[in-house]
Amino acid sequence: MIEIGLVGCPSSGKSTFFKAATLKDVKIASYPFTTLEPNEGLGYVRVKCPCQALGLGEKCKKCIDGVRFVPVKLWDVAGLVPDAHLGRGRGNAFLDDLMQASVLIHILDVSGKTDSEGNATESFDPAENIKMLAREIDYWLLRLLKKDWDVLRKGKKDFMQVFVKRFSGLSIKPEHVESALKTSGLDTSEIDKWSEEDLMLFVSETRKQAKPIIIFANKVDIPEAKKKFEQLKKKYPELTIIPGSAEAELAMREASSHGLIKYLPGSNRFEMLDESKITDKQKKALKFLQNFLNEHKKTGVQDCLNKAVFDVLKMIVVYPVEDEHKYSDKKGNVLPDAFLLPVGSTPKDLAYKIHEDIGKRFIAAVDARTHQQIAADHILKNSDIISIRSGR
Repeated sequence: MIEIGLVGCPSSGKSTFFKAATLKDVKIASYPFTTLEPNEGLGYVRVKCPCQALGLGEKCKKCIDGVRFVPVKLWDVAGLVPDAHLGRGRGNAFLDDLMQASVLIHILDVSGKTDSEGNATESFDPAENIKMLAREIDYWLLRLLKKDWDVLRKGKKDFMQVFVKRFSGLSIKPEHVESALKTSGLDTSEIDKWSEEDLMLFVSETRKQAKPIIIFANKVDIPEAKKKFEQLKKKYPELTIIPGSAEAELAMREASSHGLIKYLPGSNRFEMLDESKITDKQKKALKFLQNFLNEHKKTGVQDCLNKAVFDVLKMIVVYPVEDEHKYSDKKGNVLPDAFLLPVGSTPKDLAYKIHEDIGKRFIAAVDARTHQQIAADHILKNSDIISIRSGR
């Protein structure tokens, strides 16, 4: 399953984002280090379900109004403070916690109302926290690399072999390292000449490849936030920065779970269900939320998850079925499963994703829409519906 790490400074709104995305109970408070141990839960990416185009109507029980939500794993880790790589805050434990993730969402208090330590303040520049978070991860990677540096510098072992072994538990792959070397313009045959700046450049490029970061500019509803958000966009045009409010998203998802409104995550509106059951205080809160949506269109939480999975990680959604004529499993459940696969995946990759034994016994695959057999190395497209044939 795709794993996404939620990172940021204390009191930035990470736990609120996590709860909004998962509706899982976590501690939320306005003081630093509310989160000490990482929280794990399921979030969802939002896609259009194929059932509508296929005319399957109410036969599909896996979507809501034609919208399908595909699960991903989220990690909410402790807040990061300056010099965490030297042991401050939760120190290296924080960095260890986030390394299983394939992509990071940096929850940033764009209002400038909290500093890098999570303390209340005024007019703090959120750009400082963007630089600080990347720097702390880079220094942590540098510390790990230096454990093998003498061996590498003296040419006693192959660079790629040593590096991949050291970083294999951090989801850093050979292709990430190769890309980092190419981008940084560094040559491993001259590694004995690398300076400290060269080392930092290399680990920084590796981090960008293996742990890409998108930024959720949280608390955008606070008056001072809009100007600071525009400043960030100008300062970092190369970064993906999404404005929003985790608190607004959480309020709407909780109102929906209690039957007060109908709201689909990622929508630009909601519908009150029974106003007679809604108190005046709740109506006031819902009016505030609707005004927020009128101004900002979306809360940004769902956009962050979707961009992390589809834009950054380049995933597609594929629907495996057993009966390609009814688009169902053996029990008649229409489009029962949805799998996230990397762009370029094949039917055989899908077979292994379903189950290792099915992958090993793979015989053929059928495109359910055309009812034509496709090759094992056929490149799948987003929203494909595929039936796998496997032996006993």
